[in-house]
Parts: sequence; structure tokens; C-alpha cells
Amino acid sequence: MMATTFKALSALLSYPSPVLQAAVPEIRNVLTAEELVPRRRLDALWPFLDALAAGDPIEVQERYVELFDRGRHLSLHLFEHVHGESRDRGQAMVDLAALYERGGMVLSTGELPDYLPLFLEYLSTRPEGEARKELANTLPILEALCERLARRDSGYAAVVAAVAALAGSSIQFAGEIAPEDRDGDLAALDAEWEETAVAFGPGDASDGCSVDRLRIQMRAGSRDVRRGAAGA
Repeated sequence: MMATTFKALSALLSYPSPVLQAAVPEIRNVLTAEELVPRRRLDALWPFLDALAAGDPIEVQERYVELFDRGRHLSLHLFEHVHGESRDRGQAMVDLAALYERGGMVLSTGELPDYLPLFLEYLSTRPEGEARKELANTLPILEALCERLARRDSGYAAVVAAVAALAGSSIQFAGEIAPEDRDGDLAALDAEWEETAVAFGPGDASDGCSVDRLRIQMRAGSRDVRRGAAGA
């Protein structure tokens, strides 16, 4: 069951085609029937689905490009938020692609493995416990994206929040908590992160794809991602 939920959310974060718009009723039915996303997150998601289904295709696509393809700040490529254009990103891509291959998923030419919809597609092929655990490794990025999108009043914030909820996130958007509390919460998260390594996939340093290297890479950018959300 969880596989279909991951696929539905992956589709909602992909480039919005008329085919996707036509599939909105089916996506709504999947998310409602499987009941894996918390009810309050679904309630926040329905207005976005209504707008997506009813929107002019060109305008919907233009908004998507304007949000996600104009720079690093809202990128749906996970390693943009950790490495930017540094050389470390290339090795992280290799390691993540190797993780996919070990799981039986072969990328098409030109696909970047850190694209969030593709990552969700991969997770749809994994056992539920493994999928939730691996998704949880990206929570610093997902929660930062939620905050940044919410500050822009973008309906995509509800989509990313639904994804994060599958990993147990209890993120609150800007406006859901008092501004004076927000900085303190982020500082507490930063302090906690000092003691917590991020794993991005199963295994240890002896793994062939060196997943331990992914742990280090994801941890390296996590605090900057959170601070960026606070200053967006």
C-alpha cells in the first residue's frame, strides 16, 4: 500500500503535465484510501490538488519552473542543498545511483538520482520500514523546503509536508508557530544535529557504494539548510 502513496506524491512533485492534471482524482483517491498521510496534512493538500486539476496547463507549468528551476534555494535536487556545485556532489550522485542499482532501479540517461520525485519513486520499491527510514534521512531538507514554500504561499508546501509526514515529521509552517519561537526551535535542532549523524541508505563504510560517505555528506549540509530556512 505504501508504494502507491510514494508514487502519488512523487507525481505531484514532478513537472505538471496535462496527464498529471487529469490524474488528480485518482491521486486523491489513493491518498484517501491508504490513510498513510496524517489527516491534517491531507486537509492542507486538497486545495492544492483542486488548483492543480483546474489550472491552465501553461500557467501551472510556469509556476512550477519559477519555483523549482530558478536556483538552489527551492531546488528539488536533494544534494543542491548539501553540496551546491562542489565536487562532493558528484561522488554523492554516484553513491546514490549505486544505492538505486542495488535495489533494482536503473536510471535512464540524463536522470539525476538526487531529484526528489525520483528518490520517492525508488522508495516506492522498498519495504515500508526501509522506505520510512531512508526518507527520514532527508528531513532537514524536506522541512527547510516546507518552510520556504510556505513563506511563498505555495501549495507545494503541502505536498512536501505530506512527504515529510511519512517519515514522522511534525513540522509546522510559518504562521503555525509564533515567530519568536521559531528561531529557538531551529537552534535546538542545530544543537541536536551536532550529535546525530545522518544516514542515507543502509550499510556501513564497507559497503560497495560507500553509504557511510553519504552519511557524512548529508550531515555536512544539514545545519546550513535549516539556517537558510530561517532566513528565507
